[in-house]
Amino acid sequence: MSYKIQNLVASSNLETTLDLYNLAAAIPDVEYEPEQFPGAIFKLKEPKVTLLLFKNGKLIISGASNEDDIVAGIKKATKLINEIQKEVKIKKSVNYTIVNLVATSNLNKPVDLFQAAVTLDDIEYEPEQFPGAIIRIHNPKITILLFKNGKMICAGAKSEADIKKSITVVKKLLKDNNSEGEEKLSFKPEKKAIAKKSVKKK
Repeated sequence: MSYKIQNLVASSNLETTLDLYNLAAAIPDVEYEPEQFPGAIFKLKEPKVTLLLFKNGKLIISGASNEDDIVAGIKKATKLINEIQKEVKIKKSVNYTIVNLVATSNLNKPVDLFQAAVTLDDIEYEPEQFPGAIIRIHNPKITILLFKNGKMICAGAKSEADIKKSITVVKKLLKDNNSEGEEKLSFKPEKKAIAKKSVKKK
């Protein structure tokens, strides 16, 4: 099953103290209003990502759709910052840690969320509050929003492998929940995740 990365968030460290006031004054795309937020906001146009810069040299980069954008964004920001603060070193390789990966996917078939919530121990579904069902997977630790048209949003992943595994878990849950005679989804079996259900059996 295919999926598309919508947002990738990563953290990194420039390993030196940053003069955020000076950076905001010298770089047009840097905004710094410490009374509202402790970090400076650095928006790049290419790649189209946003970096949050902190005085201790740590940074958070978001808005990327792949890891290449993460690397390119950090390198470009580092180069621009280096022109203002020479103590910020430009490195050939970029060290970063993915802290959140959001992706979308589609089962390409409708899902009976009421039936799934009643018969499975892994789904929370309260349509009065939210139109989708919430599936909380614990290994890997990911939250999936599943909608009746088969579309899914996966959040909290640390890698694409986590995304693939979580989609497999959902397919397994729904396959096991299919009534006799219904078309079953094709997948490789995975261990079920544990979560709470909010719809009680009648």
